[in-house]
Amino acid sequence: MEDIRQIAEKVKTSLEAAGVSKAQYTVGEKETHEFNVDGGEFSLFRTLFDHSVAITAYKDQKKGTIAINSFEEKALKEAVEECIKSAQSGIADEAYDIAPRQEPECFRDGAYEPDIDLFFERTKELMRQIKERHPRILMEQMIVHHDKVHVIYQNTNGTEFETYKGSYAISLMYSGHEGEVSTSFFGTDILTDSLDRPFMELGSLEKDLADVEAQLSTVPMTGKFEGTVVLPPSSLASFLYSILGNFVSDGVILEKTSIWLDKLQQKVADERITLSISPEDPRIVCGPHYTGDGFRGRDYDLIKDGVLQSFMLSLYVANKAGLSPAANSAYSLVMEGGDVAYEDMIKDIKKGIIVGRFSGGQPSTNGDFSGVAKNSFLVEDGQIKGAISETMINGNLAELLNHLVAISKETVADGSTVLPYVAFDGVVISGKGEPADEQ
Repeated sequence: MEDIRQIAEKVKTSLEAAGVSKAQYTVGEKETHEFNVDGGEFSLFRTLFDHSVAITAYKDQKKGTIAINSFEEKALKEAVEECIKSAQSGIADEAYDIAPRQEPECFRDGAYEPDIDLFFERTKELMRQIKERHPRILMEQMIVHHDKVHVIYQNTNGTEFETYKGSYAISLMYSGHEGEVSTSFFGTDILTDSLDRPFMELGSLEKDLADVEAQLSTVPMTGKFEGTVVLPPSSLASFLYSILGNFVSDGVILEKTSIWLDKLQQKVADERITLSISPEDPRIVCGPHYTGDGFRGRDYDLIKDGVLQSFMLSLYVANKAGLSPAANSAYSLVMEGGDVAYEDMIKDIKKGIIVGRFSGGQPSTNGDFSGVAKNSFLVEDGQIKGAISETMINGNLAELLNHLVAISKETVADGSTVLPYVAFDGVVISGKGEPADEQ
């Protein structure tokens, strides 16, 4: 089989022959070793091989894109032809561009070659530990896999980035069961490049399993009040992703619907909040080193000491809006721990809930959200009273950031993010029979 560098050269030659002077393309190959566990038993082991070619070409400031999964010479030529046809039928826009020439670099990250035997043993060890330590957990599905990835990015300005990376991913979906009683499902995902530690010790897996078991016995949550929500790292991540999508992403800046559109270098959050996008943080596994537009990536602060520092923009939207593109294209969220231990954070809460998982629709343009707090616990007078069910919460994402109560000293690194436990005030919490959307 031809090396992907030769495939990239064929794409380059075809583009040049077609008279394309501005283009970028990525050629990659991936080898995946995957174990599946269903109902506590191994149900599948397979090795998958994948080829990918993605091309973006510009003709007369018109953009065409195409992606294929074949390295066949005929398929490559046809892909270039279709990409150019796509560009020719597009609409010209002066904002379309690619990065100027960057210095060539080769990146090597993670565990490129897998240790399949140890990987299998760690998976069996995890299954055994879950059964022994958490007997009321029903593992609905466990998928663990190693991805070995080799990618070359090139553009017509002479940039070349080559990446060799390998990582182990653990994805679990489970629920608690005892007799006829069962809990809502819960999922834990972990990314690692090392098999030195048992999987049970990674991320927040052990605590997640214990919390789901505790939800087999619930306490009633009645009435409606404005209180404190504690967001563990996994649910904090989902709220932060909503904040990014609503206030700083391409779409809302291009459409000018973001309420932060004119807030650069202004305070948008409590001064204790610093949120960074940091794919090169050593706690992030195999984060990307360059952007989709061909810029060498670097870590940056999205919010620093409560002040909005940047939007998360592609080169195209940055050009349209007259702003700067983001320093990287990642979603590698890093928020360092605060000065309060998690246990002390709970002790200081008069009344509120710990939200294990949030199930709700897309927040409105201004950041209003409403949904069900799943896998959650009631906190009263500094004590966790027990698991709750049928509880609604609603509030506003932008206001949430300015109603910070505390950030825990503890953080959880799951390979994709590094986040603490965070408590916010001013959220409406409604028990059974109480509509959450009535303020």
